[in-house]
Amino acid sequence: MSGHQIVNPYLPFWEYIPDGEPYVFGDRVYVYGSHDYFGGDVYCMGDYMCWSAPVDDLGDWRCEGVMYRKDQDPENADLQGNLYAPDVTVGPDGRYYLYYVLSSRGCVSVAVSDTPAGPYAFYGYVRYPDGTRLGEREGDEPQFDPGVLTEGDRTYLYTGFCGRGDRSRHGAMVTVLERDMLTVAEAPRFVAPGCMYSEGTGFEGHEYFEAASIRKRGDLYYFIYSSAVCHELCWAVSKSPVEGFRYGGVIISGCDLGIDSYKPADKPMCYVANNHGSMTEINGEWYIFYHRHTNGTNYSRQGCLERIAFTPEGGILQAEVTSCGGRATPLRGEGVYPAYIACHLYTDTEQLYVPWSGWMDDRFPKITQTPNDDEQRIGYIANMRNSATAGFRYFDCRGVRAIRLRTKGYASGRVDIRLAWDAEPIGSVPVGYANVWQETQADIAIPDGVQALYFTFVGNGHLQFAAFELIV
Repeated sequence: MSGHQIVNPYLPFWEYIPDGEPYVFGDRVYVYGSHDYFGGDVYCMGDYMCWSAPVDDLGDWRCEGVMYRKDQDPENADLQGNLYAPDVTVGPDGRYYLYYVLSSRGCVSVAVSDTPAGPYAFYGYVRYPDGTRLGEREGDEPQFDPGVLTEGDRTYLYTGFCGRGDRSRHGAMVTVLERDMLTVAEAPRFVAPGCMYSEGTGFEGHEYFEAASIRKRGDLYYFIYSSAVCHELCWAVSKSPVEGFRYGGVIISGCDLGIDSYKPADKPMCYVANNHGSMTEINGEWYIFYHRHTNGTNYSRQGCLERIAFTPEGGILQAEVTSCGGRATPLRGEGVYPAYIACHLYTDTEQLYVPWSGWMDDRFPKITQTPNDDEQRIGYIANMRNSATAGFRYFDCRGVRAIRLRTKGYASGRVDIRLAWDAEPIGSVPVGYANVWQETQADIAIPDGVQALYFTFVGNGHLQFAAFELIV
């Protein structure tokens, strides 16, 4: 990769595009997802936006604008349906087809465009040859979270939602569509079980929950999904797109559960909820796109990405969550970095899921931003109370001699700097009460090499943390 540095989230701090489905078309990678709002009170409140980046510069994202409005669906004139997670495929005619399910419906809608970024126009509903819509025939299970793959004249449509305890939902389904991209050629069959039907399948403990996605690598089909664990994206693999999928493992957990290289495997490193995303090959490397939660709720999610690796047999190794898209692409160990790129956020009170009951539990920090109408709009970490820690991974440090922090708030104490979550501090920066952003600095010697940095507030009150500078 060249050009700009990759940071997570990879889009601007004020943009909230979760459920990312990445594809390379030509010399650009396009990401398709739903559209949350800062301060939103439900999922997917916005129209579909499209963002893209050059394949050789994943730090240079460009907004392509609104590609599809939720009022374009003929059955959503009252706007009661939000645009849930979509997917895109190229049809046999070379056009781009957008598949989605409205929050108020259980059937699959389709829109079409001549270009990857749109604009897309409504095309129709996935239906049986007699005109009955998929999901509305007797015996059908409701459609949800479509993932699509087109090969030749056939399109494979993967859907499904399976909540715990619901025996009416069996698992993820695949439906084969005709060349027209709408008509069912082969009725739904199940490819991965939900919680109530997983015994003896090999999926136990990581059953299908939602977020169906499909990719092909070589002669293997990878079914990617959010498991019943909720915050993890898992993979199953088969040599057929319609049967024989066996559970493979976890691609990524939003809080690094299962990672034991730098911490105990069962220790969560940030606050999580659902997850959704997929993988693609970009400029010779494979990446997983996923999302994180901000603002102390489930409803303001932001896209992140990490480089992933495969075993010689085609298995996928679980990736860490990072601030930089993976250890292989560390950030430069000098200059100013915004605090909102923290990949770890926690206190000495262990908490796995986003700690909220309608609104944020005030014991815990959260990544947030100033209002959208603020001329000096910034992203920052709010409510850092005693023991709150923000972790950033990774930086290529060379000769770092000092750190400068940008903070404010009714807080007094210090911020300790560590190179690991359980290491002794290598230095501290004093912080004090401030009504406007202020900068404080301290000398600190960071060893040369690729390093993680952890900032822990020790003191009284609640600190707001906007940025830090590595000074060489």
